[in-house]
Amino acid sequence: MEEYGKILVFVMPVFLILIIIEKIYGHYKGEDTSPNMDSVSSVSSGMVNSLKDVLGLSITLVSYDWIVSKIALFDLQATFFTYFIGFIAIDFYGYWSHRLSHQINFLWNKHAIHHSSEEFNLACALRQPVSSFVNLFTFLLIPAALLGVPSKVIAITLPIHLFLQFWYHTKHIKKIGFLENILVSPSHHRVHHAINPEYMDKNHSQIFIVWDKLFGTFQAELESVPPVFGITRPARTWNPIRINFQHLWLLITDAWRSENWKDMFTIWFKPTGWRPENFEEKYPVTKITDVYNFEKYGVQHSKKLMYWSLFQAIITLLLISYMYNSIALIGLPNVFIYGAFIFLTVYSYTELMDTRKISIFWESIRFAFGIGLILYFGDWFGMDQLFPFASYVVAGYLILSLIVTIYFVNSNFEKETMIVAQS
Repeated sequence: MEEYGKILVFVMPVFLILIIIEKIYGHYKGEDTSPNMDSVSSVSSGMVNSLKDVLGLSITLVSYDWIVSKIALFDLQATFFTYFIGFIAIDFYGYWSHRLSHQINFLWNKHAIHHSSEEFNLACALRQPVSSFVNLFTFLLIPAALLGVPSKVIAITLPIHLFLQFWYHTKHIKKIGFLENILVSPSHHRVHHAINPEYMDKNHSQIFIVWDKLFGTFQAELESVPPVFGITRPARTWNPIRINFQHLWLLITDAWRSENWKDMFTIWFKPTGWRPENFEEKYPVTKITDVYNFEKYGVQHSKKLMYWSLFQAIITLLLISYMYNSIALIGLPNVFIYGAFIFLTVYSYTELMDTRKISIFWESIRFAFGIGLILYFGDWFGMDQLFPFASYVVAGYLILSLIVTIYFVNSNFEKETMIVAQS
């Protein structure tokens, strides 16, 4: 918990700086691929996902340690060669877990968040799941376990492998020459994120594109077919927590409505998007049928609300950075209380971004929770030891946030609009 938090304190500013550089470069080139509201939603998704991982809010049904102890043929030490083997094994594991997440209905729920942005930029790489509470894919690391790759090597290599998937989420890098034959490139991954019929369910590889070429799922980006991004059942919300459970809720309601037991049980394991016969007519859901002719979500919004959302994301990043850097100081179980406050914060301000009037309810709950914590502990989780009067600053922020939320709701979100592409 503490070690991973320390890593994120270093990694998060690096990602944020690269996102800002991409934004500035897009303005310079006249091709802004990072609308502010979309980027805030993506960064917010990254925050709640990292929080889930740091707090360990997931379980592994069969641990890698156990598999190694049962089937290892060799006793490898943690050498450069072992890390190389472990990295290849993790990439193989990543390809198949990724591919299965696209092909099986109930597994798609944990991956839909990553594809939910209707843009393609570095920020959308941060759209990672909070809904994956159970790790089902450890068995895919059996090749590494057979070779006796130590669990320490896997534990260190997994986050490195994940972080290396950040860079290719961009439209500004076109092709990378001969490396296109070896590595997953931005061009390959644009295909993967596209909803064009020509591109659907292609290019599942994460670092080495060879897996797609080996297993028949490779598709090159075509000049005649510009990629269109998103998911065919669009999220229609900036709230990452809502997005994380939309598909699961549809599966639950479809299973409940099913007219026979077979559909009720098999819907979970059918191909992604499958619904019982006639359900599209009886219980229609929004679906994009013409990828070249649909309105993106949030194309108009209040300029003031956009700036307020940016402010909220920055403050939340500062609060979560303090948490990650001070886990030992905060201690258990208080770190979980702090985590609950961050979850509530993200939920509240992204509800406001969606211009939902119920956001005032969530903000009121957050205000009462936050002020209650300061009164109960006497300060903000030990922050006063590092910054005098920090708890007063946090309290002032909570008061300001509640007032601004009331203002937006009472002004009916201002009716003032602007085009996202200009933001």
